[in-house]
Amino acid sequence: MPVYEYEHQEEPCTLGKVFDYKQTLSDRQLNRCPHCSGPVQKIISRTNISCPKSNSELRDLGFTKLVKRDDGVYENVTARNGDDRYMVKGKPETIPNLSKTISE
Repeated sequence: MPVYEYEHQEEPCTLGKVFDYKQTLSDRQLNRCPHCSGPVQKIISRTNISCPKSNSELRDLGFTKLVKRDDGVYENVTARNGDDRYMVKGKPETIPNLSKTISE
């Protein structure tokens, strides 16, 4: 069940100025504090998004990461077996083989 943050609009009660409240997605947004009945407003809080941090994690998830090294030259830092390490402008044979990573 999601946890939402609400902020008291007037004097806070024992829950504090900002408090957490568990609700289902179908529940209506609170307008009043469940403890003191004072007016509250739902606030947007930070979320935790987990992202791959290393090139090998990106490769293992099927991503290709190209880093610009020179004019028209990109290094494939997530190169797989058989892929060229560098992709060069005007040389289509150096383009990563996406059929290795894309499947139905």
